[in-house]
Amino acid sequence: MAVVSELIRSEADGTISFGDYTLGSKSKLDNFEHGGDLFKVKTFREITKLEKNGMFVYESVPGTAVAHMTATEAGVEFQVEGPEDAEITLGLQEEADYKIEVDGNNVGEMKTNLGGKLTLSVELNEGTPVSVKVVKLS
Repeated sequence: MAVVSELIRSEADGTISFGDYTLGSKSKLDNFEHGGDLFKVKTFREITKLEKNGMFVYESVPGTAVAHMTATEAGVEFQVEGPEDAEITLGLQEEADYKIEVDGNNVGEMKTNLGGKLTLSVELNEGTPVSVKVVKLS
């Protein structure tokens, strides 16, 4: 997996990929249409952020590259890569319980806050994508 030099793109499987952690200064792309929704991405070495229809979806500190992200009512799934460990915040359903898997390993359950945000840490090594799956519990 590599950085997304065009900042955000639609993939053939219906997912999106975004983020370029190699950039020295902020770059952004607004009004990117995918699946009838409008996305906005801001990315560079220090942070990567994604919004969908003006609503928060994803943020990482430091910046990351995300591949094949898909989000549904049941949760979110993607691959992430970066030069160092990252703190990732996801916009999900408010006050809901989620099971977190990183590279196929169950790392526990978490509850979102009143704003629907869930924050997790992921150990990253440049050039090695890590899969993240967040599944809503019933």
